[in-house]
Amino acid sequence: MKKVLYASVATVALSAGLAHAGGHLPFAPGDGDFSWDSYNEWAANAPDLSGQTVTISGPWLQPEDDVFRSVLAYFMEATGAEVIYTGSDSFEQNIVIDAEAGAAPNIAVFPQPGLAADMAARGLLSPLPEGMDDFVTDNYGAGSSWVDLGTYADESGADQHFGFFYNVNVKSLVWYVPENFEDADYEVPETMEGLRALTEQIVADGEVPWCIGLGSGAATGWPATDWVEDIMLRTQPADVYDAWTTNEMPFNDERVVAAIEEFGWFARDDAKVSGGAGAVASTDFRDSPKGMFASPPQCYMHRQASFVPAFFPEGIEFGEDVDFFYFPSYEGKDLGNPVLGGGTLMAITDPSDATTEVMKFFELPLAHEIFGAQSGFLTPLKSVNPDTYLNDALRGQAEILVNATTFRFDGSDLMPGGVGAGTFWTGMVDFTGGKDAQTVADEIQSSWDALK
Repeated sequence: MKKVLYASVATVALSAGLAHAGGHLPFAPGDGDFSWDSYNEWAANAPDLSGQTVTISGPWLQPEDDVFRSVLAYFMEATGAEVIYTGSDSFEQNIVIDAEAGAAPNIAVFPQPGLAADMAARGLLSPLPEGMDDFVTDNYGAGSSWVDLGTYADESGADQHFGFFYNVNVKSLVWYVPENFEDADYEVPETMEGLRALTEQIVADGEVPWCIGLGSGAATGWPATDWVEDIMLRTQPADVYDAWTTNEMPFNDERVVAAIEEFGWFARDDAKVSGGAGAVASTDFRDSPKGMFASPPQCYMHRQASFVPAFFPEGIEFGEDVDFFYFPSYEGKDLGNPVLGGGTLMAITDPSDATTEVMKFFELPLAHEIFGAQSGFLTPLKSVNPDTYLNDALRGQAEILVNATTFRFDGSDLMPGGVGAGTFWTGMVDFTGGKDAQTVADEIQSSWDALK
C-alpha cells in the first residue's frame, strides 16, 4: 500500500553509533554538533522518575526501533525512568484492541492522523500537555498546519490537541541529474511558472522533460494522485484542499477538475513525457526515474517523494549523480510555499506524570537530532541543527520542511479507502489514457456518494 512505500526507505542508513543503542547513549554528551546546551539545561531541571515506567507502541521495526530507543536513552539517563518501546507491523489493529481493553501503552505512535482522530472521538486518547500546541505553532515550520493536523474532536465534540508529529516525510520534490542540467545549460526553477517554462524549453530543444510512471500493481495510479494533490495546494488555498479531502467540496468541483487538467498538461503530451503519454499508466513507478540516468537521457526530471532513490540504479550518489529541488509554487498565486507529505504522530493513550515528561522531552532539538543522525528521519522543528542530519539529502528535505508555509497530508490517504485508494487511483489511469477530466471527476464523486 502507498503508506508503506512512503517510508523513507531510501535514506535509512545507520551510523556506527547505533551499535550502542538499546539503553546506552550513541553519542557522548558534548560530542558532535548536537544541541547539548538545551538538553543539559532540561536535564538539570528534570524530575527524578526512578522506578517509573513509560510504555510506547508504534509501527517502527528494525532498524528504526533501535534508533528510537537510542533517543529514549537520553531521557532515561536524565530522569532515571524506564521507557519501553514496542514496534509492530500490526500496530493499527493492536492499538485499538488494547485501548478498548484498557491495556493501552502510555504513548502510541500513529502512522497517519485518521486512526488517531477516530480514537480521540471515542475517548481513547488524552490531550497533549498544556502548551504543546503553542510550542508547535512557534517552533515548527508551517507550525499552525501541524497543530491543525494534530487537533481532533474529543468524545464530547470539542477540539483538542492530541497529536505531536515526529518523523515526517516530504513528497513535493523534483529529482534531476545535475550533469544533464549543466550540459544543456538549464537552471533549477524557483517558481511553477519557471518549471513550466523549463518544460517547454526542453521540448523546444528536442528533448523530453519528464519521466512519469503510474504502474504499481493493484495500486496503479497513485503517483498521479500526488501530482494532483501538489497542484491543488499550489492553485488553491489550504482550506479548499481540506474541503476537497473531506468531500465538503465535491470532487467534481471545477477547481479540482482544473488541477487534474494541469497534471494533464505535463502527463498527456507525447512531447513532454518519456515514452509518450500512452506509456504513463503502463510504466512501473519504480522503473520510471531510471530514464534520467540513461545516456543520452530519456528525460530530465521526475517528480516523486523522498523514498524514490531506493529505485535508482546501483551506485548513484546524491549530490554528484542526482539531486532534487522543491516542486515550486506559483509566483502569481500568493499561496506561499506549501509542502505535501506524511509522517508519524505521537498521542497519549494512557496518561501519567512520567508520560507528560516524555512528551515534553520531544520538544528538545536533541530528541530529533539523535534520530536524524542515524536514520532517514525528518522533522519540521526549526531549532534542529541541520549539520546533525545523516546526509545531504535529508538536510535538503529538512530545509524544505522548515521553510514551508503550509503542510498538508497526502489527500488520498485522508479520503475513504474506496476513493483515496480506489476510484481516485483508477480515475487517474483513465485520465492519462484520454478520458475527460470532468468525466473522471464526476465518476469519482459518484463513487464517494455511494459510500455515504
